[in-house]
Amino acid sequence: MDSVKRTRLSPEQRRAQLIDLGVEMLSERTLDAISVEDIADQAGVSRGLLFHYFSSKHDFHVAIVEHTSRQMLDATEPPVGLDPLTTLAVALASYVDYVTEHRSSYVSLLRGTASGDPDMRAVFERTRDVMVERTVSQLPLLGVERTPRIALAVRGWVAFCEEVTITWLNQEDLSRDELIELLVHALPAVALPTADTTELSWASADAG
Repeated sequence: MDSVKRTRLSPEQRRAQLIDLGVEMLSERTLDAISVEDIADQAGVSRGLLFHYFSSKHDFHVAIVEHTSRQMLDATEPPVGLDPLTTLAVALASYVDYVTEHRSSYVSLLRGTASGDPDMRAVFERTRDVMVERTVSQLPLLGVERTPRIALAVRGWVAFCEEVTITWLNQEDLSRDELIELLVHALPAVALPTADTTELSWASADAG
């Protein structure tokens, strides 16, 4: 009987389990309210064992934020084989759907106390770096030369998408498709003047 009481987890599995529990709690409470005691209790381990995997409560919270950021990036990975405009629209649709599904945790991280922490902000900025790179990499296919000015403008557009989507979550005056269309058409409004070109056609793309 005793031999089948529980399955021993490897260090990697245990660490992943603790982070998953933290991410689950983040859907119901703010990051600051996720206690080490609650996590240890749910995992069936001692508080001291949790600190074997994370040097501090802050380190544990950063790991939760890193995990949620990877989740969001995985969920919004652009499709392959489509034209750039459709790729953009589909990626934005995935972003809006992800944020809608995880609205509590997403808003908590971007608007809560975590946003003022240097380590958390570093995670947010690395996540935005990926989002900017994904967008900028599509621009040469549309005849827009990749330059530092373009990259900076696209970064501003990413921040615009975050802000507009969070506001939409609270108001929802537009439909989902109308929101996606707004985000899609905001990019050329930023990129075209920066690129100093008028030859690019941004046809409406079906966000599906």
